[in-house]
Amino acid sequence: MTFRITGLSPEPFRSLFGLSEAELAARGVRRYLVDEKPGFPDRIEMREANPGETVLLLNHVCQPADTPYRASHAIFVREGATERYDAVGQIPEVMRSRLLSLRAYANDGMMLDADVAEGAGIEPLIERLFANAEVSYIHVHNAKRGCYSGRIDRA
Repeated sequence: MTFRITGLSPEPFRSLFGLSEAELAARGVRRYLVDEKPGFPDRIEMREANPGETVLLLNHVCQPADTPYRASHAIFVREGATERYDAVGQIPEVMRSRLLSLRAYANDGMMLDADVAEGAGIEPLIERLFANAEVSYIHVHNAKRGCYSGRIDRA
């Protein structure tokens, strides 16, 4: 089974980069200076931010479907990130090192299945979820904090 993992597009976040603390606060966003690694997973480039970089913590609608599964949660984006992660058949290290929740959705946004796995071995779970022909895509979340991690599609 070939799969494709993508991070978030930087476009919706660019207008936040460089805003003052007050301007960010008015939008419900907080800036953090990264002081440890791991701990600040960027959802655009799908990598851990490095100490000294800044990240923005904000609420992101990760499941916009007009269903009971519509969802949003906090995510980090690295301030200034420009390159969206997009890779076929590869699991980014930021996922490999965490306990993950995979949620399989139909094209209409209804959840069909879900399971939890250590990121070091999620390929069998991806294959099992995509074995159901009705599964259109999979969302990955960090299982402990619930933060959206990325999207998996058939490649």
